[in-house]
Amino acid sequence: MLMATLDKGEAETLVLATELGITNVFVDDLRGRKVAQSLGLQAVGVAGFLLFAKKKGKIRAIRPLLLQLQQKGFRLSSRLIDAVLEEASETL
Repeated sequence: MLMATLDKGEAETLVLATELGITNVFVDDLRGRKVAQSLGLQAVGVAGFLLFAKKKGKIRAIRPLLLQLQQKGFRLSSRLIDAVLEEASETL
C-alpha cells in the first residue's frame, strides 16, 4: 500500500519501523514524513539530523552543510533553514 505513495526505500523504512516498534525514522521527502506521521512515527529529515549532530558535538556548524546541500539541488525551505540555524545558535 505504501509503495503506491512512496518510493521503495521510504516505504520499506516505514514498514520496518512499525514492525520493530521504532518510533523515530529518517525520512526527508515531505510526502514520506506525512505518511510516517500518519502511522504514529516521528520523522526526522536531514536538517533535523544535522541539528542533532551539532548538539552532540559531531559537527561544528550546520550552515555550510545546508548551503552545500542546496548547491547540489537539495530543496530546503528558507523557513526551515532559519528555524534550524536559530535552534543551533547560528543566526546572523
